[in-house]
Order: sequence, then C-alpha cells, then structure tokens
Amino acid sequence: MELQDLANAVEKGKVKIVKQLTQEALDQGFSAQDILNSMIGAMGIVGDNFRDNKIFVPEMLVAAKAMSAGTAILEPIMAGAGVEPMGTVVIGTVRADLHDIGKNLVTMMVKGVGATVYDLGVDVPDATFVEKAEEYQADIVILSALLTTTMPMLNDVIQEFVKQGVRDKYYIMVGGAPVNQEYADEIGADAYTADAGSCAEHVKKVLAEMKAKKG
Repeated sequence: MELQDLANAVEKGKVKIVKQLTQEALDQGFSAQDILNSMIGAMGIVGDNFRDNKIFVPEMLVAAKAMSAGTAILEPIMAGAGVEPMGTVVIGTVRADLHDIGKNLVTMMVKGVGATVYDLGVDVPDATFVEKAEEYQADIVILSALLTTTMPMLNDVIQEFVKQGVRDKYYIMVGGAPVNQEYADEIGADAYTADAGSCAEHVKKVLAEMKAKKG
C-alpha cells in the first residue's frame, strides 16, 4: 500500500478503511510518525476545502473522526517510542454554555495537526480551565462560547488566569458563532479564529514557534 491511500481515506472520512490501512502501514514497516504526517496532510486539505466552501461541517466531521480512528492506533506506539507531540492544548466550552459540536470539531482538527488535546467538555467553571491548564502543563487554552449570553464568560475565564497569576504562561484562543476579532481584542485574548480549520492551522503555527523558542 501507499500512504497516499491512507490520506485519501482520511479525506473521504472512511473510518473502517483508515483503521485497516493504518494497521497495514505499520505492518509494512512505515514509521508511526510518517503515517501520522500523512493523515495530518490529509486533514490540512480538508481544512482548506472547508475554508473555501468546497465541503461543509458534516464532511469535515467524518474526516476528523476517520483521522481519530487512525491516531488511536498510533498513539500507544508513538508514546512507547518517545515521540513528542507538537504541544499540549486544553479546550472547553465556557460556563453556562452546553454547546459542543463546534468545540468537538475544533478538538478533532487540532489533534489532526499533532497536538495533544484535553477536552474539558461543556459548561466548564472558570477556575477549572486554570486548574487543568496547570495540571496538563498546557501551551494553549482554547475557549468556546456559542451564545451571546455566554460571551462574557470568555472574559471571566481570562480574568481568572490573571487573578491566579498565571495569565502569561498560556496562549489563550477564543471562538464561537457570536465571537469576533474585536471582542477577542477587548477581553485580551491572544487570538481569535473563525472556524475549526483556521483554528487548527493557527495552533500548529503557534506551537511550532513555541518549540523553536525552546530550542
């Protein structure tokens, strides 16, 4: 088999085929890193197609699920080989907001660029974001708000990081349907992205810059 076959299966969201081809690639001697890179490349194309309105949320979701099925096979192998992820991300939907489709899509796309992602779920208390960012030694914290009524909670979470004296340790990103760049600037977020694909690309860029600084 060729790794391109696997990439094509990821793009088309073929979960069973992705699992089968991932195992076949390992059996044939491809490294876990090369297999992961092939899937990351496929998700990059998916993200571009979504941004350009060539595909829509359902297609993007099935592709992300297919990639997750493949990475589930690779993760124990890569952990055993000491392969380091690009970085660590904590994500959640803010307090009083129960929406998770957008957050779940972002989670899968960010995993797709090679980051370790801890999903805290929905209706996450302000202090929990800080607690988990500290516990997991996160590089990036992503806050999601899908309602105009829960947008102020984005600011509350950022202020909680300030209050606990750890704001400067984390790169905080915000997003969700009612959020825009102006609001992100107003509350002191480090970045705003409009959709899952652009969020994943921005995470990839920021983590690469962080890694370069650490040497």
